[in-house]
Amino acid sequence: MTATTLKNVRPMASATTDLHIVDGRFVADAPETAETIDCGGRILIPGLVEAHTHLDKSLLGLPWYRNEVGPRLIDKINNEREVKVSLGLDPQVQSERHAILAMSHGCTHIRSHVDVDTHHGLAGVEGVMATREKLAGMIDIEIVAFPQSGMMTRPGTSELMDEALALGADLVGGIDPCGMEHDPKGHLDTVFALAEKHGKPIDIHLHERDALGWFSMEEIIERTVALGMQGKVSISHAFCLGAVNRRYVTGLHEKLAENRIHILTTAPASAPVPAVKELKEFGILTGAGCDGIRDTWGPYGNSDMLEKAMQVGMRNNLRRDDEMELALDICTFGGAAILGVNDYGLDIGCMADCVLVDGETLAEAIVTHAPRKLALKGGKVIARDGECVLEAP
Repeated sequence: MTATTLKNVRPMASATTDLHIVDGRFVADAPETAETIDCGGRILIPGLVEAHTHLDKSLLGLPWYRNEVGPRLIDKINNEREVKVSLGLDPQVQSERHAILAMSHGCTHIRSHVDVDTHHGLAGVEGVMATREKLAGMIDIEIVAFPQSGMMTRPGTSELMDEALALGADLVGGIDPCGMEHDPKGHLDTVFALAEKHGKPIDIHLHERDALGWFSMEEIIERTVALGMQGKVSISHAFCLGAVNRRYVTGLHEKLAENRIHILTTAPASAPVPAVKELKEFGILTGAGCDGIRDTWGPYGNSDMLEKAMQVGMRNNLRRDDEMELALDICTFGGAAILGVNDYGLDIGCMADCVLVDGETLAEAIVTHAPRKLALKGGKVIARDGECVLEAP
């Protein structure tokens, strides 16, 4: 039996108390022999959830990459496929570096979209699966088989997607049925057929804006209903929900809520974003992620989901303390619910996945996002003073 007492801690910024952990779960009492950690009156929150990222893409630890690519989405996609070869990018090493950085910030769960294409085959999925196995018990990693280069436009990719799912990928991914694939029926029929065959959920990238995005979203909703996949479909980015025509968007919100389709936002600075307060009003589960970090697409990002909560707040004009708490909820409980994490939280019986943050209030903790004093996964220390206990390769 392992036992720990967190003394002088404020769960979710409430009154100071002691919390007890036995064999990786929060319990009412711990034996007198339990290890004691004085938390100094800091706030304790559940482990941060990175619900949308790309572990196989990061260039962390490699020489600086001079980015002169663009401006179109397809330019970035085509360039990245080639650069992975010229740089000799190893998806296992890069995904491990990325995951360890996330852990240093108190992240305990990751959903990663991993490229599957005819250029690299299943190398990305195999590499991230190796990292998942290597870091088991320290962080949970969920893998989305992601046809970033398209399936309809690159024959043979759907067969590779099938192989990736059989190999152990957890979800079926998709991307812009109209704007990228130019074949919404073919693309979505393939995505949902793979999900039905393997009995796995779906998470689709949807960058398409305004009416084009609405059309694709309605096609996704239609197939969700037809196959009875309510509660098993997520839409990432969903820029079309940030459109000016709020009346039309409200109609989409109603359909998303009715069919329990989830939204994952990356709160980008350069695109419309779903209005998270409206999503909450409709009861739509919402999570967030840092997307790609330090990669061939852009030099930004550090895999800190507390900082991402601040960015969600900024992009949604969340200024009140209670509004800021919504941003944090999206980066914790919202993401955990979408990933299907069991026993998540700080209540007795929950897994002791948690992180100590500095601040008088949750809002202050978000906007300062100071280095985390301590992060635990199943009661085991994974980071101290902003540094992961594991050394990156």
